[in-house]
Amino acid sequence: MIDPPDISVARTSGQPHWVVRAVYAALGCLMAALGIIGALVPLMPTTIFLILAAWFFARSSPRFEAYLLNHRWCGPPLRAWREDGAIPSKAKILAVLGMSGGYIAFFFAVSPGIWLALLVGFLLGGCALYVVSRPTAHLPTAAESGE
Repeated sequence: MIDPPDISVARTSGQPHWVVRAVYAALGCLMAALGIIGALVPLMPTTIFLILAAWFFARSSPRFEAYLLNHRWCGPPLRAWREDGAIPSKAKILAVLGMSGGYIAFFFAVSPGIWLALLVGFLLGGCALYVVSRPTAHLPTAAESGE
């Protein structure tokens, strides 16, 4: 189990400490909700929203951050990202397939001009290259984790 970190949020622009924490907590809840929706809706990302939720909770609610990092399914990939910037190979494959499928759907649904098609293709290709270039995380199986 990971203990909640002792993180204090500095006051910014004269705002009271509780206001900053409340904004971070609200954003953390929003990102967590989007992550849950992403787990249920095809082609919507999940992990990036949970990474953002953990980041916001680290600045507002160490208890919620620890919950995410210790969660049975969410915790291992979040910890792998936080510790090594690593992404599991299955997630890499799904991300690249999702980007490819999204580009194909965009191309045939919108029938973009050549420059827009190239721009979107270049941006998605850059995102795919970034995902593939990250270290590969080895997540423990149920047998390895003792479940």
